[in-house]
Amino acid sequence: MEPIASFRLTAAKRSYAVRRVNFAECTHIITKSCKPQPGDLVLARVQALGSHKRIELPNGRKATLHEGDEVLLAFGNRYAPDQYEAYVPESLEACHMVAAGGIAAKAVSWHDRLTGPTTIEPVGVLSRSDGKAVNLKEFALPTIACQMPAAVFGVFGTSMNAGKTATAASLVRGFALSGYKVGALKVTGTAAGGDPWLMHDSGATQVLDFTDGGLATTFGTPLDTIVGTTRNLLRTLHRSDCDVAVVEIADGLFQEETRQVAASPLMHSLFDGVVFAAGDALGAVAGVHSLEKLGYQVLGLSGAVMRSPLAVREAIVNVDVPAFSLADLQHPATVSTIMEHTLSGRLAAAQ
Repeated sequence: MEPIASFRLTAAKRSYAVRRVNFAECTHIITKSCKPQPGDLVLARVQALGSHKRIELPNGRKATLHEGDEVLLAFGNRYAPDQYEAYVPESLEACHMVAAGGIAAKAVSWHDRLTGPTTIEPVGVLSRSDGKAVNLKEFALPTIACQMPAAVFGVFGTSMNAGKTATAASLVRGFALSGYKVGALKVTGTAAGGDPWLMHDSGATQVLDFTDGGLATTFGTPLDTIVGTTRNLLRTLHRSDCDVAVVEIADGLFQEETRQVAASPLMHSLFDGVVFAAGDALGAVAGVHSLEKLGYQVLGLSGAVMRSPLAVREAIVNVDVPAFSLADLQHPATVSTIMEHTLSGRLAAAQ
C-alpha cells in the first residue's frame, strides 16, 4: 500500500459506476497481494482497445479512450449474452473493461459479433489510510424506514435487447402524462447510465438503480441483497413523493438472478402487476405463462415483438393478455386500464 496523489485521481477518467464515490476518502492504493472483491474501486491503465473504445462518465458523456489512459472502474462480474461473460479476477492481473459504464473483470467468453474486450492493467485498488479497500457499498443510499410507492409495476423480458427498457420508459411516460409522480428503478444488471437518462427524459420524477444501492453489477449477488436493495430503493422513491414506481429487471427469465428474483415471494409481493417484453411470439407466450405460474398479474405484452404484426397475432392467440405498443403504453386510456386492473387485483388478493 502506498499514498496516491489526488491530482492523479482527478486526471483519470471516472466511470458511471463510481459516480457516488467520495474520492477524497481514497488516499492510498494497494498495488500488491490483493484479491479484489465485487465493488472494489480500481485505478487501471488501458493497454489495448477492444470493443469498448469509450467510457461512460458520471454525467453520461461517452469519453473516447486511448491506450495509456488511466481510468477509474469498479470490479464486478458480468453476464450479458449479447456481450460478455466476465468474473472478478483472483489478483491484480491484467484483465478487461467489460462494460462502458466502468466494470473491470476477466472476460471468459463473448458474443461473436464483438472484436474482443478492451484490455486493462490494474494499477491498484484504492484504499483509505488504514489499508481497507474502498468499495461501492460504502456509498450506497442510507437504509430508510417508510412506505413503498402506492403502486409498483415490474417489467420482465425474454433476454437482452427484448425491449424492456423501452417498455419501462413508455410506462413511465404514460404515468407522467396522466398526472402521476412516477419513479423509475432498475434493480439488476450492469452499471450503465443510458437507461436512467432515458427514464429521466421520459418524465420520471426520480430515477435510481442498483448502483445507488452500492452494487456495480448484480451477477453473482445473493438474492437477499437484491431484495433488500430493491425494497430500500423503492422506499427512497416514496420519500421523493413518487406515487407510482416502474421497476425494470434486466436480462431474461433464464438468467440466474432474474430467475431468482421472479420466483421470490418477497419480490413478487412488491408488484401490483408486470408487463412482459419479448423479442418473438414464442418467447412472449412462454414468458407470460411462466410469470402467471408464479402468481404474477401479467398486464400485457410489449417489447420488440410489437415490431411485427404477424408475431403479435401469433402471441395473443396463445395468451390471455393484451399486447401494447410503446405508443399504447403512453396513452392515458392504457394507464387507466392498468390502474383499474391494479385495484381489482388488490381486491381479489384481499378476499
